Amino acid sequence: MLEARAAVQKLRSYHPPLAGRQGLRLDFNENTVGCSPRVLARMRMLDAEALARYPDREPVEREVARVLGLDAAQLLLTNGVDEAIHLLCSTYLEAGDEAIIVVPTFAMYSLFAHAAGAQIVEVRGADFVFPTEELLAKISERTRLIAVANPNNPTGAAVSEEILFQIAEAAPQAALLVDEAYFEFHGETLLSRPARLSNIFVARTFSKAYGLAGLRIGVIVGEAQPMAMVRRVASPYNVNAIALAVLPEALRDTAYVEHYAAEVRRNRDVLQQELSALGLHYWPSRGNFVLVRVGPAHEEFVRSLRDRGILVRDRNSDPGCEGAVRLTVGSDAHTQTLIAALRSVVGDLGLRREVQA
Repeated sequence: MLEARAAVQKLRSYHPPLAGRQGLRLDFNENTVGCSPRVLARMRMLDAEALARYPDREPVEREVARVLGLDAAQLLLTNGVDEAIHLLCSTYLEAGDEAIIVVPTFAMYSLFAHAAGAQIVEVRGADFVFPTEELLAKISERTRLIAVANPNNPTGAAVSEEILFQIAEAAPQAALLVDEAYFEFHGETLLSRPARLSNIFVARTFSKAYGLAGLRIGVIVGEAQPMAMVRRVASPYNVNAIALAVLPEALRDTAYVEHYAAEVRRNRDVLQQELSALGLHYWPSRGNFVLVRVGPAHEEFVRSLRDRGILVRDRNSDPGCEGAVRLTVGSDAHTQTLIAALRSVVGDLGLRREVQA
């Protein structure tokens, strides 16, 4: 009888609630207005021959490297950040190794590390404050991967560059993955600092601020020598031709991305002020979302917003997120629609009184 590896058999399936997403989608931290019109225009120019050829990734990698101020040998375009995580785990993890993950966070770190046969070491800080000392204490000779989302999803918390460098220095035998998926809404990056350590990898996505989630394209960056090892386990055709054709246009339309990111940052402040006025506890965010504590009524809260045509994400099952719901921040119009619905739902469910009691 054919059997999967033991590590795979023990995996818990990850099934994001993608079905039936009709309404204002504030549940997956997507761009709420879509990609640049220049991207759509470039897509319409593609012909049958362009789709019949195998995709050529390297010219676009040189373009991305130029934009980031890097050498092309320092980066690899990937099928979303998900593949970047998978490749890093495939490159550096073996059965019995340890992967340290700060939770709650993106589920794919744990999934791909588990699939490689690694043991997961979870670290969690009080009230989602980054647990620097606890993490450093967990580093051992078996530690081969440390994953940190910066800012973190779903909490929105960020960690300083100096702490990240401290972690990398404390574990020279481990790959430190710094996932900067929400960089455009945070504004701070390790890529702005001269290279100091060869065990740091930075991942970026074009799914969020750029509005290209449906095309699945991301990038992983590191020093040239370790990136050569990561490249060995990657397919040469891992990124599809449509994504490669339109990404340069998305990168060139800096005004579009900067305008949207600024709008989101402004609306993030507006939403957080409204949550305070409603008496709901939230965690200050550096991403394009806000995590709010609703309490025992979290399921009814999500359902009530859905009834009003707004989708939000219940995070109750994440470590430390009992009763919490994540709200994506988008355009001015979408934020005002969300706020109006929140006022109605909080009133109908009596949440203001419950939270303040």
